[in-house]
Amino acid sequence: MLAHKIDDAGLPLIAFDIPHPHSTFFGGRQLFSGVRSWGIPRATCQKSLGGKVRWIFGLDIEEAGPLVQSRITGAFEGVRSTISGLEDGNFIRLDGRGMRDKSYRLVFDFLRRNPQDRGILIAAATDTSALGAVQAVRELKMEKHVAIVGQDCIPESSGGNACAGKSPHWIGFSRGQSYGPRLIQLGLALLAGQRVSPYNYVEHRLIAAPSARE
Repeated sequence: MLAHKIDDAGLPLIAFDIPHPHSTFFGGRQLFSGVRSWGIPRATCQKSLGGKVRWIFGLDIEEAGPLVQSRITGAFEGVRSTISGLEDGNFIRLDGRGMRDKSYRLVFDFLRRNPQDRGILIAAATDTSALGAVQAVRELKMEKHVAIVGQDCIPESSGGNACAGKSPHWIGFSRGQSYGPRLIQLGLALLAGQRVSPYNYVEHRLIAAPSARE
């Protein structure tokens, strides 16, 4: 409704990360970033988890729509393409809503119900969800058996707090670079009446804890 009102007023609109009607899209390649999030650390993941993967757990955001949900879809596809022998039953997808507390409860309950399982991969749609998963993993002392990937590279995660420690547990963060400058450039181009692409993407970069780069 807001997008239609803005269009009726004749104003340009940039939709950030989630497409809206009558808008110019600016954001990441969600499916690509999901696949890429497991592209580099898979070898380390298999090494630190003993080469065995039992569960792939996706912390989704259902209300954000199919584009943002493709972060988890992409992560699952990335795992499927690099680790053989996995079946549909190995993949679990739950709605963490992008929230730390909700994601913490989901992961904590799951791990508590499966205390003997080893080799667990967690793909979170946001770093906030990923940090909730970190909290659950640490409370249950399962760092050696879980690998986590989040997205956005928020300060709490990129600052090293989540990646600190000497355990094999690691977190990779996939993020778009140069959001601010690119967004300003796009906005100025629209205000100047220039013709711009309807879809404008930023590049992604993988940021991992030291143990993931060994």
